[in-house]
Amino acid sequence: MKNFENKKVAISGGGSGIGKSLIAELYKAGTRDFAVIGRSADKLEALKNEFPEARFILFSGDVSKPQDLKEFTKEIENKWKALDLLINNAGIVSAGPIGEISDEDIISQVNTNVTGLILLTKYALPLLKESKEAAILNVSSNLALIGLPFYAPYAATKGAVKVFSEALRRELKDFPIQVATLYPTGTDTPMMTSSQSQGLHSSEMVAQKAIEGLKNNDIDITLGDAENIKLNRENPVEFDKKAASMYDAMKKRTENHRSM
Repeated sequence: MKNFENKKVAISGGGSGIGKSLIAELYKAGTRDFAVIGRSADKLEALKNEFPEARFILFSGDVSKPQDLKEFTKEIENKWKALDLLINNAGIVSAGPIGEISDEDIISQVNTNVTGLILLTKYALPLLKESKEAAILNVSSNLALIGLPFYAPYAATKGAVKVFSEALRRELKDFPIQVATLYPTGTDTPMMTSSQSQGLHSSEMVAQKAIEGLKNNDIDITLGDAENIKLNRENPVEFDKKAASMYDAMKKRTENHRSM
């Protein structure tokens, strides 16, 4: 997607964090029409003041609920008839030893991070097919490329996003729809407030890289450590040793990391 002017964009989880920063970057690039679904009506309403020239479809809903997603995409269809860019950004996390993460938190992560993403894509796809130049940006995580201890359920959901994007890209070969996947590392967002992680990336930088990737027609937009990603892919047993050296620090870092 070379040009973002006059594009119609739908984004999940756009009220804060990476999602809000993506709206800001697209706004700078000339986008004025945004459809945003999020759980906080207050955060959604605040977007109107921060981006005064934008035209918003604001939908207070939960991406883990299929009916909310159906109503959201129906509203887009009624008002726009077509869609140029879908950004699947909404995500939640509950970290810690697998035996200590509640069943409810594990199920919720799957429902939001995977099922909701797939269903929103399914419902939005007919609208994207009406565009002459469309794109889908799925926000995964560096943990989809390097599984680290105490993030097993979350990493599993983000790994699912990776493979879903790959399969969908190949399925849509006959349509002018770009499918890209973003792999951020730890980012300074409300989702990371309860984590003890240091050296977080800014959401603004992540959004900038994402938009650059879309412009370059990149398949994968990876912000993690390329050396570690390569080591984990080519010699996972060797990376096991590296992960073992991080074990205690990771355990402490994830003690209270929960954003649901």
